[in-house]
Amino acid sequence: MNVIQIGCRCVVIVLLVGAAAGCMRSRVEQAREMPTKVARGEAIVILAKPQVEGAATEQDFMNCVGNNLGSGSAPLAVRKNEEFMDALFPWFEPGTAPTKPEAVASVLSHPGVSEKIAATGVRYVVWVNGITRKTDGGGSLACGAAPGAAGCIGFGWWEKESNYEATIWDLKEAKSAGIVDADVTGTSAIVGAIVPRVQGTACNRLSSQLRSFFTGEDLDSTPARQVTRSKRLAKTTDSRQ
Repeated sequence: MNVIQIGCRCVVIVLLVGAAAGCMRSRVEQAREMPTKVARGEAIVILAKPQVEGAATEQDFMNCVGNNLGSGSAPLAVRKNEEFMDALFPWFEPGTAPTKPEAVASVLSHPGVSEKIAATGVRYVVWVNGITRKTDGGGSLACGAAPGAAGCIGFGWWEKESNYEATIWDLKEAKSAGIVDADVTGTSAIVGAIVPRVQGTACNRLSSQLRSFFTGEDLDSTPARQVTRSKRLAKTTDSRQ
């Protein structure tokens, strides 16, 4: 077994065909503006924040967050973003969506819009902004196959970084309810193997924090009048896969 130090991250490589491991670091931060415990009959929709420049948030990531929130022992009501946008067309399309929560009141003033939102049951919109990108890498790895045999020669490593921000709007109050950030960095080294799921880890971290945001788990022991500007910084965690 060889241990290779890359910066401050340690990558363990088992010199067997297709074996490898990587290290990850994650940070999650939450800033709450107002209580947001979802009541019976209220739903959530997750939308990609409209982008003027740059790449939009990956649909796979948004689906992952939505699936996590809508499953488990206490699933939340999560509406599909395509269905919500179709029902509210064109008010939440990238070119016409309100850019500030206060602008929601203007959208609701248009004939039929408030009725359409009420029909969906959506109270909270989660605008997700971010992307997963490769930040570094090196080495050389060549793979080939022949009748009866296949394998890889060489060594390769790379680092990926996931940065996502979820902004929560309360459509009923036309206000911003808060922000949740998730940052995950992962370094991988391979000998013909698979990389750790940096984006999947970011999805799980963000989903977990959003769940506590919408279930009020972190507010149960705090008087309501004291939580209007609460902020919690989760401990940095290293997870080895």
